[in-house]
Amino acid sequence: MNRAERLNAVLDLLADGGRVEVEELVERLGVSPATARRDLDTLAEQQLLTRTRGGAVAQTVAYDLPLRYKNHQRTDEKERIAQAASRLVPAGAVIGLSGGTTTTAIGNALAMRPDIMEPSPTPNLTVVTNAVNIATQLATRPQIKLVVTGGVLHPRSYELVGSYAEQVLNSVTVDIAFIGVNGIDPVKGPTTHDEREAAVNRLMATRAGRAIIVADSSKLGRTAFATMGGPRLFPLVITDSGITSEQRAALAEHGYEVMVAE
Repeated sequence: MNRAERLNAVLDLLADGGRVEVEELVERLGVSPATARRDLDTLAEQQLLTRTRGGAVAQTVAYDLPLRYKNHQRTDEKERIAQAASRLVPAGAVIGLSGGTTTTAIGNALAMRPDIMEPSPTPNLTVVTNAVNIATQLATRPQIKLVVTGGVLHPRSYELVGSYAEQVLNSVTVDIAFIGVNGIDPVKGPTTHDEREAAVNRLMATRAGRAIIVADSSKLGRTAFATMGGPRLFPLVITDSGITSEQRAALAEHGYEVMVAE
């Protein structure tokens, strides 16, 4: 387990119990007491927890994400995709994050990057999102400038949709947009279950210098209700090693570049 994974694990333990002890981290994460204390100190410096004697307690921030995001499946695959996506983002960039469990993982991966968390008089990253849970996740990172669209909250996905969201997106530009999907088919392209989400995702992509679909391999070959565009708008798909050679060839045949997060 690398350092970023350990820090994420500490936050998960805080989300579950509200507090954590050094001894618990030693047992659960297989680290030394000194390493556990350093990890807690790092998270305290980032204002993500409050240090106590022998451990830490959660900050007064909503760690408890909606159930869809806390208990999502294919966690390892999404984490690998998130790390691959994070490596594409230079410090100082402006990125867009749509809603979804994979984009939530990307937000978390970026928030744990040492170069982005470095103290700075100006933001080390700007994030534009219509996802309430991602906004909550990043709200306590002072090194990240957070822009949240307005809009009507979709109760299933916790995404802001509608004309207010579109007005904000029409007034900004982003370097890279990471867009989550419910399915991606080589012919029909990326799709979502809701046409309002699809409209916001499409607009976010058009405001980006580069729009990237992030989808674990269970989404490949699947089609949902609302389409968002094709390979001209979304030339790159980041997925995991569960993709088959046939799926990869089909996507390539229809104009998509595929990046596999190992």
